[in-house]
Amino acid sequence: MANTATVQNNAQSGHLVKAFREGIFAGVIAFGMFILYIGIKTDQDISNTLIWYPRWGLLATFVAIAAVGRFVIVGFLSPWLAERKASRAQVPVHEIEAKESFFHKHFLKIALLALVLYPPVILSIYGIQGSLKFVDNFGIQILIYVMLAWGLNIVVGLAGLLDLGYVAFYAVGAYSYALLSQQFGLSFWVLLPISGILAAFWGIMLGFPVLRLRGDYLAIVTLAFGEIIRLVLINWTDVTRGTFGVSGIPKATLFGIKFDASPDGFAKLFGLPMSSAYYKIFLFYLILALCLLTAYVTIRLRRMPIGRAWEALREDETACRSLGINTVTTKLTAFAIGAMFGGFAGSFFAARQGFVSPESFVFLESAVILAIVVLGGMGSLTGIAVAAIVMVGGTELLREMEFLKQIFGPDFTPELYRMLLFGLAMIIVMLFKPRGFVGSREPTAFLKERRAVSGSFTKEGHG
Repeated sequence: MANTATVQNNAQSGHLVKAFREGIFAGVIAFGMFILYIGIKTDQDISNTLIWYPRWGLLATFVAIAAVGRFVIVGFLSPWLAERKASRAQVPVHEIEAKESFFHKHFLKIALLALVLYPPVILSIYGIQGSLKFVDNFGIQILIYVMLAWGLNIVVGLAGLLDLGYVAFYAVGAYSYALLSQQFGLSFWVLLPISGILAAFWGIMLGFPVLRLRGDYLAIVTLAFGEIIRLVLINWTDVTRGTFGVSGIPKATLFGIKFDASPDGFAKLFGLPMSSAYYKIFLFYLILALCLLTAYVTIRLRRMPIGRAWEALREDETACRSLGINTVTTKLTAFAIGAMFGGFAGSFFAARQGFVSPESFVFLESAVILAIVVLGGMGSLTGIAVAAIVMVGGTELLREMEFLKQIFGPDFTPELYRMLLFGLAMIIVMLFKPRGFVGSREPTAFLKERRAVSGSFTKEGHG
């Protein structure tokens, strides 16, 4: 017993020594990475001369966070995770599958109920005007990215076609609604399917030239397609008004009822005080309905022959051809349907903003949407939704973290470090959850009994 205790103490001290060493190493690396980015700030004086001054306190805070964080991870978190994994490995698989909690079993119903009740709960807590920020920034904004990521999931997660220009279809849908509503006076409900159809048409136009491409080459071509669309929006000034964008876009209506101050407006019609919160709440439920439509169509398509053809194409295109599957129509339908949902989201975005410009459809948007799909777990609708909440909601939450100025100093602006923290979050997630938030899948085709398949047994985490 004494020898066992001695061995355990030596192992623990060894872990702490290793953690201390790696903590110092992480602090040195953080110092080298952040000394120019955070430790030095540049500015201009009244003579328009470039000046700089150090921020040693802020730099020391970041270095300390890196060093202490690495020490905690190596010394305490990693041994605990290893012990937990070893203890779970000793439990039989059938016992793990039998222990399905109530929350896990009814997760989708609970999540849907929470989304439906979210606006009235926020309205009762913060009032009419106070709820605007939470319904818009933390509700509508997240759901837009959920819908975009679910649309891209059809192309990337199900069909295995790496698309880096998905934001182009988002732009097509937004500009289709903006221009057609102004030129022809059509309503949102008429232009919503038209925008989706036009985006699907451009998805087919993109799909034809890339039928023989795969992998990195496909990614480069789709990236170029997204940039071409953006440059066309900038330079075709006679139609798109270039960098000035399209303003004064009509709002969506509820059965012909407008959300304005007119006598026939929503507020006056129902005897409510004037506020833009009603329109935001209406938009929240509208985008929620569009997200549910996207999820329903995706689930139904996965169970149909076309959905299984997508999965076969993703796993092995050569084997897919040998089975007699028409890869041309399979790829084109994936691009078209994914683009259609991007067009729906784009038309909604234009109705929500009332203004669109090429700056809203840069490559960074495609990268963020693709990151959400990968981090959530390609092919998993639930995982993608969770990833969108964490990534988009987390970055929006930075605007509310004024207490960070007390930690990093009064000059610290959380919004400026949004992408830095976004990248760090992605690195952390991929280190601990390399298969995404949801690493298991339920197959669409099964024999006698449906069993969840671990992402580690499928190609690149797909399933």
